Amino acid sequence: MKQLEVQIMGQSYLLRCPENGDARLLEAVSKVDAAMCKIRDAGKIKARDRIAVLAALNLAFELPERSASRMQTHAEAQPQDAAAPTEADAEAANPQLGALLQRLDAALGHDTRRL
Repeated sequence: MKQLEVQIMGQSYLLRCPENGDARLLEAVSKVDAAMCKIRDAGKIKARDRIAVLAALNLAFELPERSASRMQTHAEAQPQDAAAPTEADAEAANPQLGALLQRLDAALGHDTRRL
């Protein structure tokens, strides 16, 4: 695993990065930096740890919206005679969703009355 030195809100961090993960890590760093700087620049909160928590909450809150938007864009780009997206398509687009669906299936088993 390699390491990248990045700047977030003016402070340097040395982060481990999986091979071929540079672009994704740098994109994540950019989003976190922008979110934290926006909160800091609003001037209401000064403590770096509080800014980080609020930025993390904001980004986590926006995540489902972004996933839904990407899936909507993908669906609009498909020809009208294409098959409707399947559960497997949703799982491929969002691995966390796939893991959650597997956990739900395991918890429910064959008892569909809980649905």
